[in-house]
Amino acid sequence: MAGESIYGAVTTAILGGGLTGLTLARLLHERGEEVIVLEAEPVIGGLCRSVTKDGFTFDIGGSHIIFSRDAEVLAFMRRMIAGNEQRNNRNTKIFYKGSFVKYPFENGLSQLPPDDRFLCINGFVQNLIAVEKGDVKEPRNFREWIYFTFGSGLAECYMVPYNEKIWKYPTEKMSLHWVDGRIPRPPVEDIIKSAIGIETEGYTHQAVFSYPVDGGIEALVRAIAKPVEKFIRTGFRVTAVKKKGTAWLISNGSETIPADKVICTIPVQHLLPCLDSVPTEVNAACEALVYNSIACITIGIKGTLPPISWMYIPDKKLGMTNRLSFPSNFSRHAAPEGHSSILAEITYQPGDEVATLPDATLVDEVTRMLEEMGVCTRDRIEFSAVERQPFAYVVYDLAYQENIAVVKEYCTNAGIPLVGRFAQFEYLNMDGVIRSVFDFLGNGRAG
Repeated sequence: MAGESIYGAVTTAILGGGLTGLTLARLLHERGEEVIVLEAEPVIGGLCRSVTKDGFTFDIGGSHIIFSRDAEVLAFMRRMIAGNEQRNNRNTKIFYKGSFVKYPFENGLSQLPPDDRFLCINGFVQNLIAVEKGDVKEPRNFREWIYFTFGSGLAECYMVPYNEKIWKYPTEKMSLHWVDGRIPRPPVEDIIKSAIGIETEGYTHQAVFSYPVDGGIEALVRAIAKPVEKFIRTGFRVTAVKKKGTAWLISNGSETIPADKVICTIPVQHLLPCLDSVPTEVNAACEALVYNSIACITIGIKGTLPPISWMYIPDKKLGMTNRLSFPSNFSRHAAPEGHSSILAEITYQPGDEVATLPDATLVDEVTRMLEEMGVCTRDRIEFSAVERQPFAYVVYDLAYQENIAVVKEYCTNAGIPLVGRFAQFEYLNMDGVIRSVFDFLGNGRAG
């Protein structure tokens, strides 16, 4: 490996300067450990980066908000942005057959066309009876779980179309192991109340959410990183990780940094090529892991927008966008005065049609959709850009558990812990990422 670093041996080298790596670095630093964070990109933040252009601030790794059922993690995040926090009441919709239906879908049944409302209620009740009588087989995949949990009406009107749109993967070829706690079964009384127009709330843990007033979601990672800024190396793309005696040697091809320990928070797809003599079956298991990329189409407009937080779009006929968010409704400083902003998210599989579409085509596609939905006309658009992230969503295919077990076992035996969304290769939100750090460190507390 090329020339020795100017650094002396550090206690811990953290691969990756996203939310996971920076949280790890901060908490280890607060314990008195020496750390160095090695980030391949010119800036820190990973999927939690933000950009400000022409007075508009956008998150470039998809729309992010600060909420959690985990009181400890939520307190940590809110403490990080203290003095730079705007709290918002969630006002989220699903665009369904030309109408803005309350989210979650089962809480907005009274707003559906009568025939669809009947399909959803009847399907839910009939399925509930069948499940209680034992007439329905236990689900074996995600699609069967949707029908088992929600009934045919809710499944076919919203749950299956939306999930296949975001995951870009057949729901019958997806595992169901991950849905417990993430997609709750709606209470029967809520379904009935919703159907007859009595107000109900679902996913109450995100009914009030926070967001930085200035700096976008990157303000959160910047605040976390503040005590360890001088220990962060950006533009250091790791190409080799080797064990020499009791030390680790981490190289970018021109410089080598020694460390006592290594923690990986980068995608395992990037880690394994850095290691020597990885067995064929481990590489094969890693290559078989499925993930989505994301294109974020950012649009700045003149004038105001409805006070909607974000919106789900299950209908494929409307276009490729699966979710819209409205950053100017998250923060009063996210757009210049007299302006508003929209972020459209389009997920895609690496190498598919969307991956090769020019940015201008994606902007035009979203503009056409916004006009058709009645959200915004193209003459109001003053700014547009496209930001792409190659790693966005972990897709839990049927072979996922077997494949990730092979990869994790190899890395554990190699002495390289995996922490965070794409290192553990788990669908973790921001709070889940921070919880993974707390659990890894075993302290159960935010420093």
